[in-house]
Amino acid sequence: MTLGTFSIGIGDRFGLQGVYQLRAVQQAAAAGVEVSPVWNKSQREHAIIGTTPEDTRREADASVREAGWRGAYFVDADHIGADTVGRFLGASDFFTIDVAEFIGSQAPPGATRDFTEAMRPFAGEIRLPGLAAPVRADAAVLGAVAARYLNAVQEAGRVYRRIREGRTREFIAEVSLDESNLPQSAGELFFILGALAREKIPLGTIAPKFTGAFLKGVDYVGDTEAFARQFEEDLAVVAFAREAFGLPAGLKLSVHTGSDKFSLYPLMHRALRRLGAGLHLKTAGTTWVEEVVSLAEAGGEGLRAANAIYARSFERLDELCSPYRQVIAIERRNLPSPSDVARWPADKFARALRHEPGPNGFNRDIRQLVHVGYRIAAEMGDGFTSLVREHAERVGANVADNLYRKHIVPLFIGP
Repeated sequence: MTLGTFSIGIGDRFGLQGVYQLRAVQQAAAAGVEVSPVWNKSQREHAIIGTTPEDTRREADASVREAGWRGAYFVDADHIGADTVGRFLGASDFFTIDVAEFIGSQAPPGATRDFTEAMRPFAGEIRLPGLAAPVRADAAVLGAVAARYLNAVQEAGRVYRRIREGRTREFIAEVSLDESNLPQSAGELFFILGALAREKIPLGTIAPKFTGAFLKGVDYVGDTEAFARQFEEDLAVVAFAREAFGLPAGLKLSVHTGSDKFSLYPLMHRALRRLGAGLHLKTAGTTWVEEVVSLAEAGGEGLRAANAIYARSFERLDELCSPYRQVIAIERRNLPSPSDVARWPADKFARALRHEPGPNGFNRDIRQLVHVGYRIAAEMGDGFTSLVREHAERVGANVADNLYRKHIVPLFIGP
């Protein structure tokens, strides 16, 4: 099973937008670029919404039939580990193995010695096609990888073998390091890939931690030039490691953006085009935010529901933000009171929540809070989902436009 050159996460909190998300990738296909859709939903999201991995599979299959999508598509068990993987074995064919909690823990001495000896012939400065400067992958980098990442890699191997034993059909394997505290250097990524090859994981994608902050639903925070350098180095390292370690020819980078990294997409596009590389973009949560934007725009009951979601999220901010502390940065002083927001006209609420460049009333703190406030909508039950269905045409247009115009075009198609 292969993923294709370009692919994109199209997670859907409430399982209502699959057809409209597919319209975005169909637009890309019409423009001459095939982007494979990947439905992704984590166990945490299933638990909050009250769904199962089988629900995600049903949504994906039904949406593909309704939209007439003829390309490849996948269902991702998002950020699973040994304790959650079993629930996804029947429904998923893409597994994002998250080993962040094992980073920094010590591997057994014998395993460390064997890995270090096996990788020693590769140590040194690596000159890679397309890069002006060599990548440092010397003995010091090798030792640091053995100490910090080897046990996490071995855990990935254990989870991969659990998946392989529990499935009769092929699947895509991703290993995710993106929720670690520190970014990996290009040299570290090279030896991590060497360690994963020794675990005999046929990797489809690898998700490293990049420099800067990738916050939910808002643009990148950090040095864009430093990111661009790391991204190009990582693309080149992945291509070289495929040859050096006998990894699958289709192995590519996976970037977990939290969506809306508008300042990075043009830089990434140029690097992908220059190096002829593929990419998986994992971005999902803004589909849910587009539902709230659309209800606000609709006015009436839709606007009242959007106001209720904001008000209850405001009241329960600490509870809602706690699981996402590493990927949100909300300035409370920039959050207007719910009573003030309740007096806003529909277009003002929508502008505050919709992420568009320029001085248009956008409020990044409102957007982040609503992004993590999907629990509130889940508690509203049919009161929320029936409104989304009632305004399906408006919601769907916003969902498709957001995915195509703001993400697919600047990243995969270009100017």
